[in-house]
Amino acid sequence: MAVVQYARGDSDERPWGRWEVLDTGSTHAVKRITVKPGAKLSLQRHKHRAEHWVVGQGKVRVTRDEDSLVLIAGQAVYLPLGCVHRMENVGDVDLVIIEVQIGENLDENDIERLEDVYGRT
Repeated sequence: MAVVQYARGDSDERPWGRWEVLDTGSTHAVKRITVKPGAKLSLQRHKHRAEHWVVGQGKVRVTRDEDSLVLIAGQAVYLPLGCVHRMENVGDVDLVIIEVQIGENLDENDIERLEDVYGRT
């Protein structure tokens, strides 16, 4: 049975910006992630979820395993379970990403940080 720990309205402020849960279901969660200009999230991977990111605003550099992609509003990327990934705001306005998480255990603790400019590894 799937375990979804998020609830609609959950949110958190982070050194790079913030996230907010927009919706949840039995095997998914949808977040809005806002990243400040020049900021980036940790290089990370997940054991229990895959993610699909859709760019709503701004310009993002995505690290996905060995690939580096630059995406703009309207473009999307899929991050399979276990892949090493990161997002970085390379624009001059707030980056807004809609993230859809799919998996058996959706929980903020399912983050293995491999590298982090904010010292959270």
